Amino acid sequence: MAAQRYGQTTYRTNDHRESTMRHVQRPAAGFLNKGFTLIELMIVVAIIGILAAIAIPAYQNYTVRAQVTEGLSLATGAKVAVWDFYSQHGAFPGSNQSAGLAQPQSITGNYVKRVDAANGLITIVYGGNANTAIQNKTLYLSGKSSADGLLWTCTTAPGGTAPATAVPRQYLPSSCA
Repeated sequence: MAAQRYGQTTYRTNDHRESTMRHVQRPAAGFLNKGFTLIELMIVVAIIGILAAIAIPAYQNYTVRAQVTEGLSLATGAKVAVWDFYSQHGAFPGSNQSAGLAQPQSITGNYVKRVDAANGLITIVYGGNANTAIQNKTLYLSGKSSADGLLWTCTTAPGGTAPATAVPRQYLPSSCA
């Protein structure tokens, strides 16, 4: 038998002793506990870690490629000077000086150490604040005459074999494909 008094229920046991149990308040329908469980938080942290592991290397490749592009921008002035010399003399200039350019060490940028134009080949050497992946690496623009003028080819192997100092292929801009 059970008797209710003041929020308690009294039960009689087989040996006629009384046992009292307090009612446990259950949450009302529609009421949920607020907050996250530990496993939910761990899953979120794991997902963020996976995304960071993918995004950071991709961003680093992007920044190195942007640094390589600076060299191509600096080489634009050399391409114009080489074209001007070629159109007047019918041959490529032998040096920056004969092309009317500044000394190779004077053509620099944040990531470019020097730009050299000689015999139809513009050599871009990276240094300064460049990423270690391209520090002291070289990129070449090879010029060939055509009916439309000079065609410039972006290459890491001007003689057919890439030197150890060539910019790694993964960092070349799409224009150097």
